[in-house]
Amino acid sequence: MLKKRIIPKFLIKDGRLIKGVRFHENFREAGNPATTAKVYNSYGADELIFLDIQASIESRKTVVDIIDRVSEEIFMPFTVGGGIRTLEDINNLLRIGADKISINTAAVEKPGFIREAARRFGDQCIIVSIDYKEIKPGVFRVFTHGGNKATDFDPLEWALKMQDSNCGEILLCSIDRDGTMSGYDLEMIRRVSEKLDIPVIASSGAGSLQDCIDAFKIGASAITISSMFIFTDHSPIKVRSYLWSKNVDVRASKSSRS
Repeated sequence: MLKKRIIPKFLIKDGRLIKGVRFHENFREAGNPATTAKVYNSYGADELIFLDIQASIESRKTVVDIIDRVSEEIFMPFTVGGGIRTLEDINNLLRIGADKISINTAAVEKPGFIREAARRFGDQCIIVSIDYKEIKPGVFRVFTHGGNKATDFDPLEWALKMQDSNCGEILLCSIDRDGTMSGYDLEMIRRVSEKLDIPVIASSGAGSLQDCIDAFKIGASAITISSMFIFTDHSPIKVRSYLWSKNVDVRASKSSRS
């Protein structure tokens, strides 16, 4: 059985790390991507995720430079996402050092793209990011274009469709909980994890050690953490040690620092 993973998630804008709330509110700068990645590497994080929230031609050049530097500094898998539209985009990012690619909008707008990408590059490196929001009580819809455009897809239905298209993992992001540190959307994580055979990465909402335990107990294969690492004294080492003490099957810690 695969061990549970702890994954810091970075948002990149203008070459800097930023963090906001619910995708569009209260953006704050959070440091240098390459330097921060090196720190998390020393802390023994399992993977990293970088998401380019500008997703323009100009920002892509900056992200390529960041990825190039990061790939020389760290020794863990990392995922890159944001504005991935073509097989060439995927190839270029993998070539400079990315291990996995996260795709959202193109999965919706280009039917067959995920299947084609998985066939060419291997399903293990193709992640579909599902950003979703509650549009009325009990009704959820997938959003694209950085959370700006609603679709007609229910998150669970879309996750099943993407699994059928041979993606390797689902990155499940609650827009409503993003940056709030109010806890993961456990009910959605449970629904999706119970139906899918591929790993589900729970994202958006981590604010406490108990939140991390709850997401894993409900079925997540991995968790992303952003605000909790950036704005509190928690670190991957502290999270890992706590999970280990609670009998969650995580990789052994590299260090005793917290």
